[in-house]
Amino acid sequence: MQYKELLLPYNPWWENSDTAFERLPSFHRPIFNEIFQGLMGVPQIISITGPRRVGKSTIIRQIIRKLIGEGIEPDKIIYYSMDDPALLRSDVNHDRFFDTMMDESRTRAGGGMIYVFLDEIQRFEKWELFLKKYYDLHYPVRFAVSGSASSPIFKKSRESLLGRIKDFHILPFSFREFLLFHNRNDSQLISSFDKIYKTGEAVMGMFTKHPEYADLQKVSISPIPQELRLNINKHLDRFFIEGGFPEVWSLPDWETKQSYLFDNQVEKVILEDLVLAVELRKPEMLKRFYISLLEYPGREISFQQLSKDLGINRASIEKYFPLLEMTDLIHHVEKFTKSAVKVRRGNIKCYLVDLALRNAILRIQESLLKNSQALGLYAENLVFNALKKWEGTVNISYFREKGYEVDFIVHAGAGKYLPVEVKYKEDIDSAGLNTIRNFCERLRCSTGIVVTKNWNDFGTRDRLFYIPLPHFLLLFD
Repeated sequence: MQYKELLLPYNPWWENSDTAFERLPSFHRPIFNEIFQGLMGVPQIISITGPRRVGKSTIIRQIIRKLIGEGIEPDKIIYYSMDDPALLRSDVNHDRFFDTMMDESRTRAGGGMIYVFLDEIQRFEKWELFLKKYYDLHYPVRFAVSGSASSPIFKKSRESLLGRIKDFHILPFSFREFLLFHNRNDSQLISSFDKIYKTGEAVMGMFTKHPEYADLQKVSISPIPQELRLNINKHLDRFFIEGGFPEVWSLPDWETKQSYLFDNQVEKVILEDLVLAVELRKPEMLKRFYISLLEYPGREISFQQLSKDLGINRASIEKYFPLLEMTDLIHHVEKFTKSAVKVRRGNIKCYLVDLALRNAILRIQESLLKNSQALGLYAENLVFNALKKWEGTVNISYFREKGYEVDFIVHAGAGKYLPVEVKYKEDIDSAGLNTIRNFCERLRCSTGIVVTKNWNDFGTRDRLFYIPLPHFLLLFD
C-alpha cells in the first residue's frame, strides 16, 4: 500500500487548508488552550483521554487548524486514526507500518519539526513501544495521541511511558461549557456572562483559590440581569435532560438521543472495551450491576446488600466496581474520616459522570423536570462533579453519623475541611442545616456551603454561605 493512499483522506489540509476545516466547530472548550500550550511548550508526548464521544477528535482537529493558522506548514502535520479498517489489509505490515509512516513523513515534510496526531491509538498493538523509541531517539517530532478512557489496555500502555507522556483528561461538557456553547452566537449575552462569572474576582477568587484560603465572608456578586437568569434556567433544565455529550444535542428526538447514549456509553464500553481488555465472562451481569447504581445516584450503598439484592456474589461486585470507575461511567465517595489515607471498609456513595446516561438507560424524559425529589439527586450529582474540579481539593467524602448526614466534605489538606450541603428546593428549613453547623463547630471549619435552588439565596447567613445551584456550577469549567 502507498503511504499517501493511506493518509491522504485523513489529511485534507495537504491539498487545501482553506477548506479542510469547514465543518469543524469554532467553539473551543477551556481545556483546548491547555492542550495546545502543552503540545508547544512541554517536551513530552501529549495524550488526550476521556470517555467515548466527548470530543477528543474534534479537539485534535482544532489544534491542527490552529497550528496551520500560526504558520506551521500543512505538510508537517500528519493525522491518522488507528481504527482505520485499512490497517487490516493483507498488504499492510503491522510491524513496519509505524516506522514507514515516520520515515515517509519526514521525507514529505522536509527539515524541521513535524507534528504527528494519532487518534484511537489503543487500537494499534504495542503503540507505546514505537512512541518510546522515537521519543528516546530525540526524533524531531511532537506526538499527540488520543485514546478512550474505557480501555484499560490503553491505561496500562500509557503508564509504561511514565515521564515521557503528559495526559489531559477530558470529561463530558460541564454546565458552564454547555451554556456557553449554546449561546456562542449571542455576543451580548456572552459579554454579560463574562462580567459576572469570568472577571468577577470576588466570587471567582473564592473558588479558584485553594479552599483552605476561601474567605466566604467577603464574597459578593453583581446582580444577574433577568434575561440572563431566564437563559440560564432554561439551559439548566435542558442540561438535566441532555447532559454533556455534544453529539447528542443535534439528534432529532429524545428516543434517538437515548439510543445513541446507550449504544456508545454502555453497550460498547461494557460489551466491547471491557470484555476484550479484561476477558470479562459475564458482561450482562456487569451491566445489571451498573444499572443498579444508576437508579439512585448519591444514595449510600453497601456491597453486601447489593450482592443480596442483585443475586451477584460480592467477589464479582468487588471486581466490577473499579472497572466502571476506570471507564469514567461512575465515581464514588467514601465516609468521612480525618485520615488522609483512604482504605475502603464500609459503605460508599456513587455519582455519575453524566446524568444523561441515567436518563437514557432508565428511559427518563422531560417529566424529570416535574419530579422535585429526582432533581434534588441530580443537583447533588452536579455539585459533586463540580467539586472534583476545585483546585486544591485533596479528597471528597461524605459525613454520616447516627442518621445525620452532610452531602460532601472537601478535604483541603492540613486538617482543613469545607462541608457542602445541597438543598435544591425553594424553602429551606433552618433546622435541617443543624448537622452541617455542628460539623463546622466540631472540626473548627471557618464556614460551610449550602447549594440551593432559589436565586435570592446568596451570601452568609447563620454562619453558612448560601449559593444557588446555577451560580455554583457556572464557576467551574
